[in-house]
Amino acid sequence: MTTLSRRQALGAAGTMLGAAALGAAIPASASAAYTGMPVPEERKSLTQLYADALREGGELVIYAGGDTQDQQDATKQAFLSQFPDIKLTMVVDYSKFHDVRVDNQLATGTLVPDVVQLQTLQDFTRWKSLGVLQPYKPAGFSKLYPAFRDPDGAWVGIAVLSFSYMYDDSLGTAAPATPLDLADSRWKGTIASSYPNDDDAVLYLYKLYAQAYGWDWVARLAAQDIQFGRGTPTPIVAVASKQKQVGIGGVGSLTGPLAPGVKWVAPGGHPFMAWGQRAAILAKAKHPAAAKLYLNWSLSVPVQQASFDGWAVRTDVQPQGGLKPIWEYPNAHLDGFPAFMADRAEAERWRQTFTLYFGEVQGPPSPGVLGLHPGR
Repeated sequence: MTTLSRRQALGAAGTMLGAAALGAAIPASASAAYTGMPVPEERKSLTQLYADALREGGELVIYAGGDTQDQQDATKQAFLSQFPDIKLTMVVDYSKFHDVRVDNQLATGTLVPDVVQLQTLQDFTRWKSLGVLQPYKPAGFSKLYPAFRDPDGAWVGIAVLSFSYMYDDSLGTAAPATPLDLADSRWKGTIASSYPNDDDAVLYLYKLYAQAYGWDWVARLAAQDIQFGRGTPTPIVAVASKQKQVGIGGVGSLTGPLAPGVKWVAPGGHPFMAWGQRAAILAKAKHPAAAKLYLNWSLSVPVQQASFDGWAVRTDVQPQGGLKPIWEYPNAHLDGFPAFMADRAEAERWRQTFTLYFGEVQGPPSPGVLGLHPGR
């Protein structure tokens, strides 16, 4: 089961202070990577890039946003099935922990990952401005949907992820037809959700609901005795195990269930949310050749065609199951999420407002407590 990435606001003042402190710790020469000169698109084949990675030492460390340590196992196995001699370390944690972990490693000269792939979209813009990302355009860069690529090659979107609500498929026509129905009293005690004040993508989904349906709807939803959990797989697990009939704030697919008996839905005319999970090579990566191999493989046509939710980041890959490209769904708010993530003060206001309605986040982080230098 794949779902990716997490971010809790540090607050506007804290974010500015953190960026200033990190910038002060980085030598001025680090920003020289952004010279304004065009970066050519990669022309080497995956076979050639694999050979480069092996000559470099054959190691790769990735910090990936997610909810459980085994969440990227399928990605890891798919990569290693094609490149078996690479020693790949994939560390999964909430994006909101990975990003500040990378900040601290850069500030202390102890950088571990070569690649970061995270939900905290605003960090890639900040890191680019600080000169800590390596400009690089993998093969197929020009085929990416424009919102899924930095024009200078600082980062690329490697996968489309989306959040909505879901229900037990056995409900049939009795299931909630739209998110508006979730506040109906007949669903009281039957709903599981990931915390909207723990995960920024879920926070944005709840924001869209509040804006579409109003605060009275939010108050009625808060009275539904929702079972909240940390980590976005929690509503999927609750519905799949028949603990609950409805889940909110989990990743899914319109082409087929991620778990038996769970139907993920995104009704037309009602909000859901989607984004391109960003990935970048760090300028001080110890294994840049292996990092390039990974990005090229991630964006390759076969990998994009095998996307679990049917959507691709490439404009030349037809979505599965008769779907339209994700950018043709206005109710996915594809452009809204990056803007939301960029305004940390606004995100914090929404987070604390939903805390008033639904309570504080409870429980340990689902990936565990990984410390400062996991993967070292």
